[in-house]
Amino acid sequence: MDIQRLFPEFSVCKLLSLDSVDFTDNFVFLAKTDEEISLVCKTECVPENAFAVERGFSAFRICGPLDFCLVGIIARISDILAEGRISVFIISTFHTDYILVKSAHQDQAAAILQEAGYRIVE
Repeated sequence: MDIQRLFPEFSVCKLLSLDSVDFTDNFVFLAKTDEEISLVCKTECVPENAFAVERGFSAFRICGPLDFCLVGIIARISDILAEGRISVFIISTFHTDYILVKSAHQDQAAAILQEAGYRIVE
């Protein structure tokens, strides 16, 4: 399975509203629940109204599209990275999944995934 390494730096944010979100950017991941509004975006696009921000993430995209009947893809990748003591933040979309790791661990994560048989593409 191919995993694409993405190079923008990402941030995970908590927002009070969607007013300042730049939905024209090519990477905007949004989750809204009864408890919070969370946004993952390129660090350069963090909205002014973000009241909590965790910066310094790098991302990997599982090359897809992935069929909904597939089982265990994220579980396996998470296990592999956990064995390497790398924490993950997962985002799923209709077509595929994204694995975010702290940027300081991106090279190590890529090497660990390659060792496990994944092909890292850039």
